[in-house]
Amino acid sequence: MIEVVQGDITTLAVDAIVNAANSALRGGGGVDGAIHRAAGPGLLDELRRRYDHCDTGDAVLTGGHRLPARFVVHAVGPMWSGGRSGEAALLRRTYERALAVALAEGSIRSIALPAISTGIYGYPKEEAAGIAVEALRAHEGDFERIVACLFDAEGAALYERLLGGG
Repeated sequence: MIEVVQGDITTLAVDAIVNAANSALRGGGGVDGAIHRAAGPGLLDELRRRYDHCDTGDAVLTGGHRLPARFVVHAVGPMWSGGRSGEAALLRRTYERALAVALAEGSIRSIALPAISTGIYGYPKEEAAGIAVEALRAHEGDFERIVACLFDAEGAALYERLLGGG
């Protein structure tokens, strides 16, 4: 089952949360900054030790540190540049890789994901939500719980509508 929650992804009691990371993996604004602040300095230390970067469309795994979630999947979505640069395929791949990395860990049964690339990266929210919902539905049987965690009421309503619940 896919749930839609409006709120702060850093507070959710799930096995893993997905971070809308930048390719440098060193923290930033939006969801990325919130996750780094809530997880504490150990997250950045682990990222520095284990990874020097992450390509757009890919994802890497770390511990959750001070978060309620045991793991963080850092997924790098595409920047929107008008839709003519393969952004849809890259965003689809970002969600697929995030879910695949979580599954490969072996013990992640519940996962929460934000609206990747829709903040400072400028991806149109409705188009991005359609791609996200398609990816989540494709993996619904792989997890006991999938949470689409949206920061605002507008985003939550959009996901609810696309999932057929609103």
